Amino acid sequence: MDWVNLPWDKVFVVVTVLVSGIGIVVGVIVPAIGQAVVAGKAMNAIARQPEAGDAVNRALILSLAMLESLAIYILAVILILLFANPLRQYIVQLIE
Repeated sequence: MDWVNLPWDKVFVVVTVLVSGIGIVVGVIVPAIGQAVVAGKAMNAIARQPEAGDAVNRALILSLAMLESLAIYILAVILILLFANPLRQYIVQLIE
């Protein structure tokens, strides 16, 4: 295989798409698992002390919002990498 004449800009785009795909999968699964754990613990706490349900519910909503913001940040980074990759011009210049 001729490595010199390989279209490295296209290879970079393909690698970026593959890494972005893996990143979005991990970026969705990890917060989803965290949300399930947090919701389960909150339900357990409400079942043990029903009178503290309002306080637990407020803490639950706050923690779920923070976990969801993590997934949104990951989505934003992945979209930047896919559509406005700031590293592409530097990588192509290094290769040429």
